[in-house]
Amino acid sequence: MSQMALSLRTDGMAPRGRGDHAGTGRPSDGRIGWPVWRLAWVIVFGAFASGMDSSLANIGFAAISSDLDATLATTQWVTSAYLLALAVSLPLAGWLGRRSGPGRVWLTSLGAFTVASGLCAAAPTVASLIALRVLQGLAGGLLIPAGQTVLGRAVGPTRLGRVMATLGIVVTVAPALSPVIGGLVLQGGSWRWLFAINLPIGAVGLALGLRYVPRDRPGLAPQLDWPGLLLISFGLPALVYALTAWGDRGSLAHPVVLAALVVGMGALVGFAARSLRHREPLVDLRLYRRNQVYAAATATTGMTGMVLFGSGLVFPLYLQIGQDESILATGLRLLGLGGATALVQPWIGRLTDRHGGGVVSAVGCAMLVAVSATFALLPLDAGEATVQVTLALFGAATAVAAVPPGIAAYKTVSPDQLSDATTAVNIVQRVGGALGGAMFAVVIARSLPGDPRAAFHHAFWLIALTSLLGLLCALWLSHALRHWAGADAGSGAVEPGAGVLEDAQPRSVAPVVRSGASRGRRISQVGHVGSAGGAGSAGSAGGGVDG
Repeated sequence: MSQMALSLRTDGMAPRGRGDHAGTGRPSDGRIGWPVWRLAWVIVFGAFASGMDSSLANIGFAAISSDLDATLATTQWVTSAYLLALAVSLPLAGWLGRRSGPGRVWLTSLGAFTVASGLCAAAPTVASLIALRVLQGLAGGLLIPAGQTVLGRAVGPTRLGRVMATLGIVVTVAPALSPVIGGLVLQGGSWRWLFAINLPIGAVGLALGLRYVPRDRPGLAPQLDWPGLLLISFGLPALVYALTAWGDRGSLAHPVVLAALVVGMGALVGFAARSLRHREPLVDLRLYRRNQVYAAATATTGMTGMVLFGSGLVFPLYLQIGQDESILATGLRLLGLGGATALVQPWIGRLTDRHGGGVVSAVGCAMLVAVSATFALLPLDAGEATVQVTLALFGAATAVAAVPPGIAAYKTVSPDQLSDATTAVNIVQRVGGALGGAMFAVVIARSLPGDPRAAFHHAFWLIALTSLLGLLCALWLSHALRHWAGADAGSGAVEPGAGVLEDAQPRSVAPVVRSGASRGRRISQVGHVGSAGGAGSAGSAGGGVDG
């Protein structure tokens, strides 16, 4: 494909084609073309590498400590530094996407992530490894929101669920596969291969991305909000550190934990106040005030993120301590959880497109409550078949609960708001995950090593309670979606057509889009589509139809 143009076609604009509804530019059977699926699977490379690295190094702590002559307390910063760096770079994703286009941001981030991975594999000291993990995290934090923005603009809102679910498979399965991959690597090689494994993944992703990922001409973007960036760059890492340290130290009253929590919360409150007043904020938080669906979807994402990422800490401990499994056996037994997630994920997108993210997520959260309660009631010496079936049900329920809210949030924003939306939703999910991990770790640590059964009994009941709160948020989302759909029907809003990737010469497009703030209002944005498939400066300035 020598030249690609990414355009949003609207009713009355696209030519009637074979198999299309008149004037919609969409296949009458709702099928998504191969170019979009190909783009989705290219984006998956970056999501997989970033998601896997969030927990892959955990399994190599002992080997890293021994080889680099460092204490375990120092070595744990190999993971903590990566997670904190992820939190720092996430807020920049929206601004960089508007300025350079999400396709360029994705390619640059994947290249930097791959190079940093190779440098981590060659690190001579633990200090240099931690510093390089910061660089790797800064790059990795941009990959998922930039990739989501690329896909959201490529497919359009009406069929967004099916494509986003493909990316969701990797986001949820990659952490589950990390213990297996890490265990296999350490069985036959050095800890350095835990990082070197990203080199072939990154190389293949870059080769495909350079060919298929649409890239924009550099566009116009507002001046970077430096005070806002400094506030959130201090606030998010401090908050994530406080939550992580809470899990390690077991008390919020510890001076280090309390100081980090106060600094983090204070900086984030300052950032929120500035963003609501600033004309061109780093992340547009006014979306929450103007769009009830987006607010409800983000709240649901935060609660399900606590379960999704927090349970990733609980289940390895449950199998290793509660059932006395080895690291490799633990990883292999967790394949059932990740496999069930991957198996149901493609259906989640279709269900979300058809029934709405609120209803689907509510069903998933209800399943999580039931399965978590089952784990809480099981004895520690439960049979392998019982545990495996329950793990698989938990994995399926997590996918049903966690993926639809994000899709619902992205469906109700206009193309120019998509960069901000993907950034904010990912921040909330990551902070929710850190909070969930900290809470579950504190509950488990209070009863270990004396009473393992009580430790996991309390942890699973807490997961069930968190899932119940997620269910309430999902019901709020379902109500908001019904209200939003009713308002659209009354206003006669024009539904934007699905985006398509096609071979085309540069041309101008003027899409009609709908925002959560002003449904039914026509927003005409003209962007000149360049030979690389991106919008020109006019489209990029508004964030409208670029790549």
